[in-house]
Amino acid sequence: MDLRGICVLSVILVIALSTLAEAKFPPTKCQCKSVPTERKNCGHPGITAEQCRRAGCCFNASVPGVPWCFSPKEKRVKKVCPSDVRARINCGFPGITAQQCQRLGCCFVPHPAGVPWCFYHRQVEEAC
Repeated sequence: MDLRGICVLSVILVIALSTLAEAKFPPTKCQCKSVPTERKNCGHPGITAEQCRRAGCCFNASVPGVPWCFSPKEKRVKKVCPSDVRARINCGFPGITAQQCQRLGCCFVPHPAGVPWCFYHRQVEEAC
C-alpha cells in the first residue's frame, strides 16, 4: 500500500475512534433508581426522554417538581475471583505461594493442574 492510502486509512481510523470515544452509553436500571428529591439535573427544560437517554442520563417524568432528566448513579462494582478456570488470567509466576499471590492483590486457588493458580480478580456490577 502506498503512502497516500495509508494516510487516508489513518484519517478514517482517527475519525471512527473519536466518534466512539464521544458515544454515551445509556445507564442501567440500577443507576437510575434514586430518591426523586436527590436527583441532579442532567438536561434542559423540555428535553425528551430519547434526548435525555442519548446524553447518557436517566429519564422519569412520574414525579412532578423534580428533574425528569437526571444524572445516573455511579456503577457499583465488586471484585470476585472467577470460578471458571478458563477465565483465569495469570497474576503470578511458577511456584508462587498463596501469601505472595495475595500480597499482589490476586486470587489463589491451587487446583486444577495446568491453569494459573494465582490469577486476577474480575470486576462485576453489583445488583441494585
